[in-house]
Amino acid sequence: MKASRYFKTLLFFMMFTLMLPLIASGEEDKAEDKEENKDFEIPSHVLSIEKENTHNNTAEDQEVIEPSELTSELIENTDIPVENPDLIKTLNETTLNPSPIAIGYRGEVFIGRWPLNYTSKDTRINWEYQSINKNEINNIGGNANQELNYTQQEQQEIQGSLTNKISRPDEVKKMMLLHAESMVDLPLSFNTVIGRNTKKSHSYQVPAEKYGTLEAFAPAVSEKGEVTFGEVYIKLKGSKKSIEIKNVTKQGVGAWIPIQDHVAFSYNIK
Repeated sequence: MKASRYFKTLLFFMMFTLMLPLIASGEEDKAEDKEENKDFEIPSHVLSIEKENTHNNTAEDQEVIEPSELTSELIENTDIPVENPDLIKTLNETTLNPSPIAIGYRGEVFIGRWPLNYTSKDTRINWEYQSINKNEINNIGGNANQELNYTQQEQQEIQGSLTNKISRPDEVKKMMLLHAESMVDLPLSFNTVIGRNTKKSHSYQVPAEKYGTLEAFAPAVSEKGEVTFGEVYIKLKGSKKSIEIKNVTKQGVGAWIPIQDHVAFSYNIK
């Protein structure tokens, strides 16, 4: 009886020991997911000015190009993922009708060197990407609190950009923007404007005998990753069609993508 109880205890201990790494790994994954999600939560000092902005920003909605039946067939049979919307559109517009009795026919058409896909390595938000405004109240000689509010003094245009030179930058920017939009649930655009006299009713108290400053910043997403380039050929062999990608290279790339209609505030008194 004692031997049976001892065996069961030993078996339970061995199973628990084997499961410890899995439990620890699961907890670490949960912690990482929580920390990663936390990076994209809007902090309390960041406010939306979508309704108050005196300049109407146009959302930079990316057109999602669905591959045609032929294009799907072509890109599914390649070893390298093809995600460039412009390349997919070009393939959609390509008409290939080789004769089913074209025995022995061979052909190869070069359609250019393209950025094929973008792989992200890091996505994060800088809530104070660019200083855009400062409001001040001098209450040093006062004897009561004064209210300090945000009023945009001059129109500000916030422009994003790629951080290094790369071939076909507009296509690369599209792919990076599509990825950033899938990660960050905020309006993104490589160009956004905050209009003059944009105001926010949220107020800050400047005590007597104090000098208060309220600085405003435009936030932006920092996106870093790698672009795969390749020479794209359409190959015809009899009645068969395919694409071949040659001379594949990879290049690191980064970008700043502003967040539309959001402002981060920094209030200081001295």
